[in-house]
Amino acid sequence: MAGTNWVIEVNKKVESMMDTDNSTEEERWKKSAIYKIPAFVTDLNKKAYRPQAVSFGPYHHGEDHLKPMEEHKQRALLHFLKRANKPLQVFVDSLTEVVQVLKDYYDPLDIFWQEDTRFLQLMILDGCFMLEILRIATYTLDDYAPNDPIFSNHGKLYIMPYIMRDMLMLENQLPLLVLDKLVAVESGKEMDEEFVSKLILMFCFPDAPVSSLGKCLHSLDVYRKSLLQKHGGGKRRSRLRSRRHKSGDNIIRSAAELNEAGIRFKKSKTRSLKDISFRGGVLRLPVIVVDDATESIFLNLIAFERFHVGAGNEVTSYVFFMDNIIDSERDVALLHSRGIIQNAIGSDKAVAKLFSL
Repeated sequence: MAGTNWVIEVNKKVESMMDTDNSTEEERWKKSAIYKIPAFVTDLNKKAYRPQAVSFGPYHHGEDHLKPMEEHKQRALLHFLKRANKPLQVFVDSLTEVVQVLKDYYDPLDIFWQEDTRFLQLMILDGCFMLEILRIATYTLDDYAPNDPIFSNHGKLYIMPYIMRDMLMLENQLPLLVLDKLVAVESGKEMDEEFVSKLILMFCFPDAPVSSLGKCLHSLDVYRKSLLQKHGGGKRRSRLRSRRHKSGDNIIRSAAELNEAGIRFKKSKTRSLKDISFRGGVLRLPVIVVDDATESIFLNLIAFERFHVGAGNEVTSYVFFMDNIIDSERDVALLHSRGIIQNAIGSDKAVAKLFSL
């Protein structure tokens, strides 16, 4: 009987578990870093998690609205290979050595992408395109046509912001290992392990100092670590964390209420999201630029912290804290007047809504 077979199967699995410890399961979950976000999260704001211009990796590959960018990926691959002056097979061989490691990054990975050749083709095509995007945004590549729709000054101005937004979505990540391998083969030597991370930082934060972040998993991880890193300026100070009573009352009142109570607001010495302090009646907050991509980026950072065990919750804590002190446009206006919020979307009301994630 079917039921009997199931009982026998489960009993065998339980017996096999008796002979092993938890290390096997622990090792399995350690490998994942790029997640398919469940519907109970995405249904609240589907647009924030779905790429609009380009797919990276398997989760959104082939979607109709992203297909136009595939032609540009093919052109980027050819330019990359021509400049490298090395055959494609050398790059394939290098990534073949780590193909299972790359597959394990994705949780889950559809059976369609389990086939090595198909998966490697995707990794190389998307990886070369991402590298070309990072390079054209940070320095000049003179082998593209001056009127190229993507890799030109025109493309930098009108297309790159959308590509950057998509590059910072959790479901749209490539393992940094892919880019590291491509660069190593291209250059003929092992590069600094943070070479690609620094390219990503220059792409996302062109005016900020580039510093060491340690080993990173993908673009979103690079972005997150940069937001949390202090670039000098003052001693480490105590942090405020946003918490709520079970009754729903806020421990921390709104910015306008705090201001009326005599608390002053000032900019922190660094832009780290962790650099929040309260001392001597002064609440210091890091400067934040709010634009059209901010909501999507924060939601994807929060999703990464939620689903990647051990990532930490610093971005989530920051957003919840800001949610506490921003109840209305009046609070946004106050923080804007103190130079803490730089509003690039125009409406204070829209900024207030953004922090009610």
